Amino acid sequence: METIVIQKQKRPKPKKKVVRMDIIEQLERSFQDMREGKIREWKD
Repeated sequence: METIVIQKQKRPKPKKKVVRMDIIEQLERSFQDMREGKIREWKD
């Protein structure tokens, strides 16, 4: 009977996501405008 050795491989760590705070802030302002009814339908 033979013994087989399987080496444990290191998995690469997932990359951290870069958060752009300016985009997050713009989304927050847009959602606030929607809640306050400050938007209107886009018409061509």
